[in-house]
Formats: sequence, structure tokens, C-alpha cells
Amino acid sequence: MEIEAKREIVSILMSKGTLVNRETLGQLDAIQNINSFKSLLLQESGAINLQELIKKSQETKKEDPLPPIGTRGNVSVTFSYKAEPKKRDVQDFVSYFAARYNALKAILQNRKELQSPTSINRLNQKREKEQIAIIGLISDKQETKTGKIMLTAEDPTGKIKIVVSPNTDAYAMAKETSLDEVVGIVGTSGGEIIFASNIVLPDIPLYTEVKKSPDEAYALFMGDFHFGSKVFLTEAFEKFMSWIRGEQGSEDQKDIASKIKYLFMVGDIVEGVGIYPDQDQDLTITDIYDQYKEFSNYLKRIPQHIQIIICPGNHDAMRLSEPQPPLYKDFAEAVWNLPNVYMTSNPAQINIHASKDFPGFDVLLYHGFSFTHYADSVESIRSKGGQERVDLIMQYLLQRRHLAPTHTSTLYLPDAQKDNLVIDKIPDFFVTGHIHRVSASNYKSVTMLSCSCWLEKTEYQEKVGLHPQPGRAILVNLQTRKAKILKFYDDPEEKQEKT
Repeated sequence: MEIEAKREIVSILMSKGTLVNRETLGQLDAIQNINSFKSLLLQESGAINLQELIKKSQETKKEDPLPPIGTRGNVSVTFSYKAEPKKRDVQDFVSYFAARYNALKAILQNRKELQSPTSINRLNQKREKEQIAIIGLISDKQETKTGKIMLTAEDPTGKIKIVVSPNTDAYAMAKETSLDEVVGIVGTSGGEIIFASNIVLPDIPLYTEVKKSPDEAYALFMGDFHFGSKVFLTEAFEKFMSWIRGEQGSEDQKDIASKIKYLFMVGDIVEGVGIYPDQDQDLTITDIYDQYKEFSNYLKRIPQHIQIIICPGNHDAMRLSEPQPPLYKDFAEAVWNLPNVYMTSNPAQINIHASKDFPGFDVLLYHGFSFTHYADSVESIRSKGGQERVDLIMQYLLQRRHLAPTHTSTLYLPDAQKDNLVIDKIPDFFVTGHIHRVSASNYKSVTMLSCSCWLEKTEYQEKVGLHPQPGRAILVNLQTRKAKILKFYDDPEEKQEKT
């Protein structure tokens, strides 16, 4: 038995009041079916007879074995936040923003006009009207009575005012600027200010390759299940389960279902408990442990050749500050025990489907808690539909190379070493949820996917004017990069709109 597995079993035994000595440790080496033994052990409520339990675990019929490696998906978790909790102070916030600045500065300096930026404290050495370029973090934004936009930019050496006139190329970009994002500014020196002619974003380069798999395989993307809610779409989800198991659909649909190798679940796995006042009145499952057990019971029915990747969301049982760690093991033990499940943080980066001659696809997962801020505060997004245009929000953040640049757009953990919300590596897929709207679109080389939800419209959504699109999954053919939205629920609101 592996040391890690033995430690876990010892921990369970001790939590149940069982004395662990040398004799006990020796008995553990006789365990052959570890998952079966752990499952039986967790169910025990009284005195534990170790030998009896080991014998029973060997007799337990094993679940269907995992298919051979060649028929399964290939998954590598390239980033999942795992840092230990610790006390934070003001200096952590200072270091956090410095780390963000340095990471995005390195990206911006790949642009020709920003290869040799001037530090802000050296601008006073420049002649009047001399061409200059700086890289700064936007700390303030105002509009003057004459229609000009006044920005304040900071770098580690100081800060300076930026004037952007309506007749410049920089004006439209300045109007879209969010506080705390890092940009390049090109313009002319004006003593105590800069007159901007151009604002440069970190953005995704145009020349990035659009990767396609050499073989036909499929990935499925879902989110916002909210298991435990009274308005969970049980019937629709059962339809999905029948389809992914190849039990219904046309022969072509069954063939495609058999070729699914990856299933991504991007947060709000359960409805949670105590998320808002009187939430218990909206629950069919009032215990958080039971909500995750319900989830695990569904996962067990998914064919084991499908690799399942799960990140948390704001309804899950954990802290709200991002990065959120993987689902806590003590709450979601049954999910952790499944052999084809990968638990990740939020956000996370995963590589799938790599082979000897193919580098695989890089998938960026982010639940999307910051999205409502940009839907409301960025004029071009707000005027085109706000939260209903998740594609525009995702594009906006890719251009900034950050999942939540503005300080107030999400709760975050100020890691002194690295801002883990920076999009430092260009993904092939950017996958999100939270808004309960479904979309599949492309921005340059990136496929942007916003996942549906699996519950009916709630009173809260009605109040804030949000129109969810429930009961959908996004299927992507990795060989063609084409996405198809599969519908498992007939939304009465949609029917009413059509009539």
C-alpha cells in the first residue's frame, strides 16, 4: 500500500477513536481493494473490527475497472492552487500588486512600442513633447468637463497623470479601462503629465496557433449544478445521464457519446448551506455532506473512461477568496474517492489529450465570480446586454490577461509571490460559469465557453433581471475545435418568447 493511502486510512481510524499501533499498521498491508476498504470504513459508526473489515472489502465486488490507458483521456493538472493558509498583512497586498505588475509588464514588453519603457520617476528627464512609453497600473480614472479622460498610472517608481483627448486613437480604449489593470501607454511628455496617443493591452497575440487534435475525441463542459436545490432540474439531468451512458439518442449521438474522453465541471457543484438568509427553505437536501454525496452518486454512473475535472465555485463549501482551493476533502470525500476524478482549484489550468506527437490542449478554468462587475461597469459590455453577453466579458478579460483586474471585482487572496489570477499562459480553451448563460465563441486562438446551469429560474434571478439558460452542455470535437450546445431541457420562457 502507498504511504499516502496508509496515512489517509490511519487518519480515518484515529478520527473514529481506533488505537493505531504497530500491529494495526501491519494489518493495513493486507488491504488489496483500498477504495472498497475506505468506503466500508467511513460507513462504520461503532467499534471497528479491522480484520473483519479487511476481509469484507476483499469480498466486495469491485466497480467496473478503468479501461486501458490508451482508451482513456490524458489529463495533466498544470496549475492548481495549494498554498497553506496563513495570516496576511498590508505588505502582502503591496507585494501582490507588484507581482501582478511585473508579470503583465513582461507580457507587454513583447510589443515593439514597449520594449524599452521609461520608469515614471525618470520622466522629468524627458524634453517637452518628446515621444515616450511607460507601463503602468491604472489607479484612478476621471472624465473632465471638456470630455477628456484623465488616468493616473503607477509603477514601482512613482505615479503620473495621463490625459487622453477624444480625437486620439487612445480615447476609445481609455473609456474601456478598468481600475488596477496594467497597460502600456504611448504618448508625448508634458512635464507633470503624459498626453496619450495609444493605450496598449497585454492581449492575446494574433499569431498564436489554433491547435487541433490528430484524432477524433470529444470534451464536454458543464457547470452550476446546484445539487440540493429545490429547483434542481432532476429530469433534465437524468436525460443527460442517459445520453452520456449511451442509453438514448440516435446511433450517431451514441457514437459521439462513446468518444467523450473529458468532462469539465466548472463550479457551484452544490447549492450549499447558509449562502444567503433562509436558504434552508429553498433546499431539498439541507446537509452539505449529503449534497456532495448526491453529486458523487451521479458521477459514479458516468462511464469510467471519461476523465472528470472539477473546480469549485462560490456556492461550494469553502472560502470565497480566489484562488479557491479544490473542494474540501472532508465535505466531498465521496467525490475524491472516485478513480477518474481530478480536483482542482478555482482558477486552474489543465492540459488534456497530449500524446507523443501532440502537445495537448491547455484549458483555463475559472468559475466567473468577477463577471458581474465588468458586465455592469464596462460601457461597451453593458450597452450590448451586460450579463447576457458573457462572451464579451471573457474577451475583455483575455485582453487584460487577468481574470479580475479591479480590486473590488472579486474577493482574492493577496499572495506575495504571485498574482494567480493573471493569465500568464495563453489557453486553448477558456471555460467559465456563474452567470448561468451558455455560449461558445472564439477570440483569436482561444475557444471561449460559458457553461449553462441545471436549475430553474430563481426569485433572485428574476429580481436582478438575469435570464438563465438551463439544462445545456457544451460538446467540443477536439479534432475540429467545433463546439455544439446540447439541450436537455425545454425552457418554458424560451417557448413563450418564440410565440
